[in-house]
Amino acid sequence: MATKTEKAAPKAAKTTKAAGEAAPAKAKASPAKAGAAKTGAAKPNALQQPLKPSAELGAIVGTSPLPRGEVVSKVWEYIKKHNLQNPANKREIVADDKLKKVFGKDKCSMFEMNKHLAAHLKS
Repeated sequence: MATKTEKAAPKAAKTTKAAGEAAPAKAKASPAKAGAAKTGAAKPNALQQPLKPSAELGAIVGTSPLPRGEVVSKVWEYIKKHNLQNPANKREIVADDKLKKVFGKDKCSMFEMNKHLAAHLKS
């Protein structure tokens, strides 16, 4: 029966280079990505794309299009400003009249909040 070191030896032999072998070329970034990074004109990802809030959500974050991350930040600012977190369980949000229109219920966990916000954002 082979020992652990004897079993590991063949793997190590496969991964080591022979004396005359060249190292494999590293993958280079595509020219489109490299050019976009230099000019700053990169295509925004889904989190950076401005979305139009509904009238109910607009009462909290404003009516101008905002990226999803900004919307979540503004909702959290509103929650903290109006002291809407449950003191016994900080993960739970107790909705006031404006947030009830967005959440559709009196209480919401911070994890399901994004699901409710997504229903009020249109591209």
